[in-house]
Amino acid sequence: MNFEYEYLLLIPVGFIAGFLNTIAGGGTLLTLPTLIFMGLPAPLANGTNRIAILIQTFAAVRGFKSKGISTYPFSLYLGLSALIGSFIGAKLAIGIEGELFNKILAVIMIMVLLTIILNPKKNYTEVIEKTTGKTLYISLIIFFFLGIYGGFINAGIGFLMLLILPYVNGLSLLKSNATKVFVVCVYTVGAVLVFALEKQINYMLAFILTIGNASGAWFGSRWSVKKEDKVIRLFLIITVSSLAIKLWFF
Repeated sequence: MNFEYEYLLLIPVGFIAGFLNTIAGGGTLLTLPTLIFMGLPAPLANGTNRIAILIQTFAAVRGFKSKGISTYPFSLYLGLSALIGSFIGAKLAIGIEGELFNKILAVIMIMVLLTIILNPKKNYTEVIEKTTGKTLYISLIIFFFLGIYGGFINAGIGFLMLLILPYVNGLSLLKSNATKVFVVCVYTVGAVLVFALEKQINYMLAFILTIGNASGAWFGSRWSVKKEDKVIRLFLIITVSSLAIKLWFF
């Protein structure tokens, strides 16, 4: 593929996505539709997006670890369970026709938006961690299915994890974020393998997108989640709803 200067637009899109993914989630709701609008078939756009996600989450994991924030080995157990599911989800994504995939993505985007809008603010400061025994087994089952979803499309999975981890496992918001990026990093390896074997990755565009994602993640790590929450929610509601409408009628 010849280089097109319009591809450089992926850098600011990736920057925003990396910022959002680092402090909350939802970056894929921007990058995946953008790749599709640039002319990539849905499976190719899906696979290309995974490279940026993998590198971004790896950097985030290292960042949390450098600050002493980790839920290991709990996060590893969840990551391995999700990894198994991701192989299934990625294979399903490759087999779906582009037009149907676009409509599925549009519906998912609206559902995630409703979750963002309707979910009231929660208190994550007083929690009791439950990461062993029966609760661990329940979490493994939940994250296996999250892995299927993550392997399939990944859009909005950060929000789902930030809803599940505090309520099922009693993790603080900070530890939930650290667990989230670790799990996504692990299962994305599986998704990347599937998409790569099926030749559904545009490595040039993946590299360009990764530049934006990585820089956005670096910038986002220096912002407070609480301080920027209202702005992020408003931005997501306006942008994602617009992209969902365009996808449905594309």
